[in-house]
Amino acid sequence: MHGPASSGWLLVALCAATGAYCLLRMRSSVEEQRRTAGGEALMGFGMAAMAVPAAVFTPPSWAWPLYTAVFGGAALRALWAARTSTHHLHHLVGAGAMVYMAVVMAASPGHHGGAGVPVVTGALLLYFAGYVLLSGVRLIPVTAGGGTVGWGDRPELARACRLSMGIAMVAMLLTL
Repeated sequence: MHGPASSGWLLVALCAATGAYCLLRMRSSVEEQRRTAGGEALMGFGMAAMAVPAAVFTPPSWAWPLYTAVFGGAALRALWAARTSTHHLHHLVGAGAMVYMAVVMAASPGHHGGAGVPVVTGALLLYFAGYVLLSGVRLIPVTAGGGTVGWGDRPELARACRLSMGIAMVAMLLTL
């Protein structure tokens, strides 16, 4: 991504930690939670790889088409899953944003700012900024339930995971 190396490394750490937690959530006993956590883990690790500062590692030219294919596939899967749950529409927008960023990064190998389409970037920024605000509000009233709950079934941690990925997406779009 564009921008200073220190913020890039912070994004890498945030996204990788979020992806790792999503892998833990895949151990849930609820199938829908496992499936959702898998998609979110893919998103977290993909964002972490994309956020590595360009001064440290310049991806080979084949990496961006690979990103486009992987997240294009994730977008198609989210579109199919949206038939049964509107939550998957957010995954569709997220995967679409990853495809968009990969296409922009492929088109600007020199990594100079302002390479994206301003209308698309602005619309994605508005969406994810709104998502972050809404996720933050949703996180406030969550209370812990009785009994022991596994790491994969903690709703407040899943929401915090989604909130941090939304914040990272806003940061990545701002540096595009």
